[in-house]
Amino acid sequence: MLMVKPALAYMDIIWRVKQATNLPVAAYNVSGEYSMVKAAALNGWIDEQKVVMETMTSFKRSGCDLILTYHAKDIARWLQ
Repeated sequence: MLMVKPALAYMDIIWRVKQATNLPVAAYNVSGEYSMVKAAALNGWIDEQKVVMETMTSFKRSGCDLILTYHAKDIARWLQ
């Protein structure tokens, strides 16, 4: 497995890594990215669920086989 960390600003690199290897590619959505979304949501600047789900979709579209994120429990709850 190859991991790209932090993931949010490097989706272009995720895509390039995916094109260059047959190994699974993982995105690590690091704590700073998580905190940024949480803080913006608490201040009412963004819709947290929409931003998180769009981010996860973007990771997948960039070529990720696996996404590691602190948002996992929230995502599981939203998808129920």
